[in-house]
Amino acid sequence: MRLLSRPWIRIAATTLALTLTAFGAAPAASAANPPDLTSGFYVDPNSGPAEWANANPQDGRSAAIRQSIAQQPMARWFGNWSGPIGTATGSYAGAASHSGKLPIMVAYNISGRDACGGHSGGGAGTASAYNSWIAAFAGGIAQRPAVVILEPDALGDFNCLSSAQVSERQALLRNAINQLNTQAPNTWTYLDAGNPGWISAAAMAERLHSSGVQNARGFSLNISNFISTASNTSYGNAINAQLSSRFGYTKPFVIDTSRNGVGAANTPWCNPAGQKLGATSRYGGGAEMLLWIKTPGQSDGDCGVGLGSTAGQFLPEVAYKMIFGH
Repeated sequence: MRLLSRPWIRIAATTLALTLTAFGAAPAASAANPPDLTSGFYVDPNSGPAEWANANPQDGRSAAIRQSIAQQPMARWFGNWSGPIGTATGSYAGAASHSGKLPIMVAYNISGRDACGGHSGGGAGTASAYNSWIAAFAGGIAQRPAVVILEPDALGDFNCLSSAQVSERQALLRNAINQLNTQAPNTWTYLDAGNPGWISAAAMAERLHSSGVQNARGFSLNISNFISTASNTSYGNAINAQLSSRFGYTKPFVIDTSRNGVGAANTPWCNPAGQKLGATSRYGGGAEMLLWIKTPGQSDGDCGVGLGSTAGQFLPEVAYKMIFGH
């Protein structure tokens, strides 16, 4: 992967800001430009693929997994497994800052998490517990530059929630954005907006607005999914058209490209066979950024080619096949 030079990033950021202003966009929540404060994305030395490759150097799949996956920048997910969350985010953001790189971080602990899908169910036990957790999450990052993806699936996963639970969730997300803006001012926060095969652009624009996206950097698409970058770009533009016409602003968006190298329509969402790695993390590419948010080879749950596994478990054979697209 070759990241674009920092002078280009500054020019692109200025151009983007002017373009958004021309279309009536709300200003960014923070004047900070995390890409301009860093030099490329952070590579997690303790990702699942890296730990597996380190523990299995004699395995015939190890070299390919190390080079094609473990050495690529991808997101670190944080949830109720992370221990004291401020310590965890502070340690990770601190390691990235020390190397001058930009960390990609996922907050995944909202109350009633994955209520409909079920494979990754859990999250904070109460609204109050989540508010405390996300405040500590943001406080751990503090002044360090970061990209934060806020609560994958939270706005798509409404069918299993009552109207009161929906209202509570949206209030939690608004507070989360405010906490990150206040405590982590050099962070760009992207509120997750599902994928093109899930919720209509009009409905998602309404959900984003009601959840405070106007105060975030933008929104994220395709997390843990397999839909093509082109389809996600069209969907993101359609959401922005709705935001513009109904609420008077647009927002940048990022796309998870970790597993969308095939990009076929109607791909089953849970550990489908025959998938391939997508474009590695970079600036531009049809969105503000293309990012590896889901770790390639990490199970979606006890289903598909991951039968017998648990959500989040690293499956080396799945990862290996994804490198070559079979």
